[in-house]
Amino acid sequence: MKQILHSPTLESVLMVEKTIEKYSQECGKYQLWKKLPKKMMYQTYLVILDYLQETGKIIIDKDGCVIWVWDPEGIRKILAKGVKLR
Repeated sequence: MKQILHSPTLESVLMVEKTIEKYSQECGKYQLWKKLPKKMMYQTYLVILDYLQETGKIIIDKDGCVIWVWDPEGIRKILAKGVKLR
């Protein structure tokens, strides 16, 4: 298990989420980190990425591109149409 030197704050997680949504499918981890509006330790950023992957909000493709996949509003629309889920 990795030792976490700086635990991310909610503000940091939300900032990373917004940045990923904005640049989804455009760049990899490092390039995305450079686009954050505020500086953050890279290790803290990687902890946030791990969290977002584990919760199903992002995926990272085979080329390392970070992709935002979380779409609760889209799911609500599908469910409102009466689509049954297993």
